[in-house]
Amino acid sequence: MSSSTVRKCLCCNDKFRPDARNRRHQRYCPEDACRRASKAASQARWLARPENRDYFRGSANCERVRQWRLAHPGYSRRSAPSRPDALQVVSNSQPVEIEQPESSCATPALQDVWLMQPALLVGLISVVTGHALQDDIAESARRFVVRGRDILRMARGSPEFQNHERQAHPPPRAAAPRASPV
Repeated sequence: MSSSTVRKCLCCNDKFRPDARNRRHQRYCPEDACRRASKAASQARWLARPENRDYFRGSANCERVRQWRLAHPGYSRRSAPSRPDALQVVSNSQPVEIEQPESSCATPALQDVWLMQPALLVGLISVVTGHALQDDIAESARRFVVRGRDILRMARGSPEFQNHERQAHPPPRAAAPRASPV
């Protein structure tokens, strides 16, 4: 290495090899801290010149900036040109199907079964069955749901439907003498 290709950084005093394109005036190494020091020194040199001291002050400079902005409308609002999509087919995302976990052997609590049901329904089940405990009400509710599903699955004309219609139903009871009509 010749002495002309290696320089000493003015900031950190480390030796560095200047860039070939900037060799004649590069005095700082390419480290970030040294680049910031180079920028600060350059700005200080520029502002130290007498013709640049009031470059950003005064009415004449305000007018100069105003005229430049009129000549270059939208300069500060320019955005980077948008890059076109890559030369490949854009794949659309596909919805993910969430698998429901298999139910365990344990029966769910009443809160899980009737989470969205009104309190009226839970109260009605407790009055009809005579149970006040949640586990008993939940078991009764499960039986009611199963029975309701069985009834709804029957179609007219099927043997299950005909057998269901042929069942003996108890005659309706007469109302109590002082009962008000419903």
